[in-house]
Amino acid sequence: MRIVEGIGIGVLILLAALALLFLRRVVIARQGGTIELGVRLSTMVPGRGWSAGLARFAGDDLRWYRIFSFWPGPRRVLSRRGLSVDRRRSPDPAELLVLPPDWVIVRCISRQSPVEIAMAERALTGFLSWVEAAPPGESTPETRPYRYRTN
Repeated sequence: MRIVEGIGIGVLILLAALALLFLRRVVIARQGGTIELGVRLSTMVPGRGWSAGLARFAGDDLRWYRIFSFWPGPRRVLSRRGLSVDRRRSPDPAELLVLPPDWVIVRCISRQSPVEIAMAERALTGFLSWVEAAPPGESTPETRPYRYRTN
């Protein structure tokens, strides 16, 4: 009987964890201005290191939340002040294993460090508009997002 109780408690804990992940995603999405966004957390192995998540535009910040995380806050925050788009590209064959084929990879340069993000083509327009809408004096003509190279 104790084995069945243990299995039941384990299943209950698993269901509660899944419900918590789902509710976290709903709360983030309900705040508005969200897009599905992948962030490359590691560049050690070519084509690897991508993590799925939701990003939310909040004023001058793009807050990225990992999908499979219990942490309520964002994992990464990109400020559009000092952010510029370096280039965009299609996913490599190795990256197509984790990213949808219609997504675009954008390499951004920020004050902190370079970062690669992946998003749907239709979300890219909104992202580039958001970066372009930086306050006057925050971006120079050389760093504006519409002046990127395609590879």
